[in-house]
Amino acid sequence: MSPTLSTSFRPWAGLLLRRAVQVLLLAFVVGTLCFVMARLLPGDMATRITAGRYGYDLVSNAAAAAVRAELGLDLPAWRALLAWWGELARLDLGRSLVTGDPVWREITHQLGATIDLSVTALVLAVVTGLPLGLWSGLHAGGWIDRLTLAMAVVLRATPAFLTAVVLMLLVAVKLGMLPVAGDDHAAGLLLPAATLALGLAAGLARVARGAMRDVATSPSFEFARTKGLSDGQALLRHGLRQAALPVVAYLGVHAVLLVEGAVVVETLFAWPGIGHALVHAVFGRDVPMIQGTALCMGVLFVAFNLLVDAACLALDPRRRTGAAA
Repeated sequence: MSPTLSTSFRPWAGLLLRRAVQVLLLAFVVGTLCFVMARLLPGDMATRITAGRYGYDLVSNAAAAAVRAELGLDLPAWRALLAWWGELARLDLGRSLVTGDPVWREITHQLGATIDLSVTALVLAVVTGLPLGLWSGLHAGGWIDRLTLAMAVVLRATPAFLTAVVLMLLVAVKLGMLPVAGDDHAAGLLLPAATLALGLAAGLARVARGAMRDVATSPSFEFARTKGLSDGQALLRHGLRQAALPVVAYLGVHAVLLVEGAVVVETLFAWPGIGHALVHAVFGRDVPMIQGTALCMGVLFVAFNLLVDAACLALDPRRRTGAAA
């Protein structure tokens, strides 16, 4: 491998190595914490699992005792934790205590729904927040700038569950434009995606506004305009790349909104994703499913940050040079 190629590849290799180590530590910490917290929840674990399997009407002491003996719930907790660590080292997340199916199989189905929701929310946030932010930066102090500031303050301060309820009542119940919940058709994706996108778009608009304002007052942008270029032409040719870096970095920092919000939003809209499965697993004391879904959400967050870091490296040559030095 030539020295030039080796130098250019080094920052990418370092990025992948750091994220791989982060995933390994995440798997260990998240799995252990989920196991401990599930064991510390009040109530009898065997009774909860029995109710999840057969329904609350069929729960009895005999059924709970049979489930306890079948699953080995009377064994010391440290032995169960060591067994899970061993399965994780073999990339085996075990089987659901409620359904008996492999956790990998259930997560694979749910992961697709969560990715669909997150990607749609991200696209909606970029499509709505980015143009408003760029326009506000080019026309700072105008009525659109003041309006986006007010909207950003309100939307960023509004919790996701309240936004979801308002959209349900207004768009689904009052106007009847979209289904309230479920995944029967593609329209059911729009309301939960919009719930996640609104808060992200509000912050994105303000970050894009600040970045565009800095670009608009820079000497290079002013020089482009003195050459006779319009604001739009100067933005496309000289300013968009400079303004993109803080916007992409913001998306990476706030990717947690998509991961955290998925738990609330998927539950409220009955969207069959990872967050929805995690809530049901907690109610059913399904420890392997709790560990698997929480771990999957953590890996999603790391993967999204990896994509953002890679985009920042591609946009800013100084980062590649500094990392390779």
